[in-house]
Amino acid sequence: MSTASIANNAYQMAARLQQQMPGVEDSAPKAEMVDFGKMVSEAVGTVVDKGQQADDKAVGLIEGKADVVDVVTAIAETELALETMVAVRDRVISAYEEIMRMPI
Repeated sequence: MSTASIANNAYQMAARLQQQMPGVEDSAPKAEMVDFGKMVSEAVGTVVDKGQQADDKAVGLIEGKADVVDVVTAIAETELALETMVAVRDRVISAYEEIMRMPI
């Protein structure tokens, strides 16, 4: 039996139990569902925006409209955002590999 079918069966059983006991409410507060894909998309968009800002400031420096400190700061922020994104990607891959190694 695959992991997906086991999880599906567990969810169906939980739903049936909850329907059988309508007067029982969850005592824990309901967590807001977070769409992981949307979160990753927003993070990538942020890194891209920071890169574009750094590029704009670099062009402004060449044109004489920007200060060197602003350009260096923008580049450092872009580098930090990119390094953070890579670290998160590495952790997600590591977690996925760990889950795949779990015995069923």
